[in-house]
Amino acid sequence: MKMLSLAVSAALALTGTAAFPEAISGFNIGIMGGENAQDRMSSNECYRAAIEAAVGVLVKVFTPADYDGVIQGLLGGTLDMAWLGASGYAKIHLTDETAVDVALTKQNSDGSTGYYAIGFARSDSGITRIEEAEGKVFAFAEPNSTSGYLVPGAELQEALGPLDQFFSEVKFSGGHEQSLIGVSNGDFDAGVAWADGLGNWEDGYNSGAFRKAADSGLIDMNNLTEIWRSKLIPEGPMVLRKALPQEVKDKVTRLTADLWEKDPKCAYGVAAGEAKDFVPVTHETYLGVIAARKLQEAAN
Repeated sequence: MKMLSLAVSAALALTGTAAFPEAISGFNIGIMGGENAQDRMSSNECYRAAIEAAVGVLVKVFTPADYDGVIQGLLGGTLDMAWLGASGYAKIHLTDETAVDVALTKQNSDGSTGYYAIGFARSDSGITRIEEAEGKVFAFAEPNSTSGYLVPGAELQEALGPLDQFFSEVKFSGGHEQSLIGVSNGDFDAGVAWADGLGNWEDGYNSGAFRKAADSGLIDMNNLTEIWRSKLIPEGPMVLRKALPQEVKDKVTRLTADLWEKDPKCAYGVAAGEAKDFVPVTHETYLGVIAARKLQEAAN
């Protein structure tokens, strides 16, 4: 990310100032759901502290119970930045195109910038592919999740027909972590969560919900088996509230872009596992997901 750093440095130099105007008195980060609040706080404490040192104001982390809490915080201006899923970004854009700026996305260890919705079941369930989950209880994460609902819901319905007829029951667990624990504990027969699909299944792949839950000791990957995989989904973006001073947005973007080089342990927590970098991304990357979200909302 050195080229990005140089570009941002040059932009800052053109402003003729090294300090930020006193336009903000604090900076609030929203962390999407998918794991318990304390783990989200712990994983991002180093990141919060680094941003606080960079912008020179108090930085707080907020962990709403669901994805919509972060979405509404960004729309309402009470949150200044967040890492979103593509569907969450789509909802914000469809609600208010002027709310946020897209900045960065996660780059995987193989250079790709995408991930998968992974269908899974218990290894002892006898379910080895999604078709064998017919008549079973299936768990999605929550309605605003890209890989936990929007994409797998659409792809599975296309393949299997109406899901409430194929499965005996379709539930929302509340998040990826809840789906993983629920299937592991036998509360659901199968479900979906997200992963980069790289590395070893036994590790929870390189990054994603499986890796986070495995690292935390919440699940044993040997007790689970993959039964389905979506098409590649674009990694969600890091967004910043558009109304922030440009200097603040540049500083936070540059810090994040350099995080894997300067503090890989901290970057691991932000990325939910192993990755290569945080790289620039544009709105155009999410046009397909925005179109899918618009169709979904029109149908409801």
